[in-house]
Amino acid sequence: MLTAKQHELIRFIQQRLEETGISPSFEEMKEALDLKSKSGVHRLISALEERGFLRRLPNRARALEVIRQPEDATPARAAASAGDNVVPMVPPAPRVAEAIAANDVIELPLHGRIAAGAPIEALEGQTTLPVPAALLGPGEHYALEVSGDSMVEAGIFDGDFALVRRTNTARDGEIVVALVRGEEATLKYLRREGSQVRLDPANAAYDPQFYRPDEVEVQGKLAGLLRRYH
Repeated sequence: MLTAKQHELIRFIQQRLEETGISPSFEEMKEALDLKSKSGVHRLISALEERGFLRRLPNRARALEVIRQPEDATPARAAASAGDNVVPMVPPAPRVAEAIAANDVIELPLHGRIAAGAPIEALEGQTTLPVPAALLGPGEHYALEVSGDSMVEAGIFDGDFALVRRTNTARDGEIVVALVRGEEATLKYLRREGSQVRLDPANAAYDPQFYRPDEVEVQGKLAGLLRRYH
């Protein structure tokens, strides 16, 4: 079951694809749905993608394809006769192989600095970081500024911005934001070794860090990086 806004968004995207073959921009979707910010559009698209109604076309900046319609959609004629307030759905759109859309930007919460070395306090920031929407997949994301050089062999350098998908689970070998002992955060490879959790750096000059499972809380997985050149 989709929400009314999700129904409205998928209908709008489908109609625009039928009319022009081009995905609407995030700004157009925001205005069409009367939303206050483009981050609301991003959340709706992520939810529809996770449920299998939308797909982002690879190697294109935020190009979208409608791949199926909600099964619980009520035909417009039946809804009108029943007096229900149901969003009508148009027939399925033809597949659009080459839908093209302009770049768009999402404002991610920027939660201070995170260590790529010894753990430091992860500060809750009050600012946001503009991020190209094409860099983000489904789910909720936030950003952290990297401090230190312990992940340089993974291509993560001091001053980079880590784009993190919020989750509390991860597989061995994934780069995670790990909250250590409830107060310090670090960016490391996560591995489980016997009865311990091992946080591995990507720099031969640093040693792995070992903790009890109850001392480490996964707060997200690395989804991408932004780097500023001066």
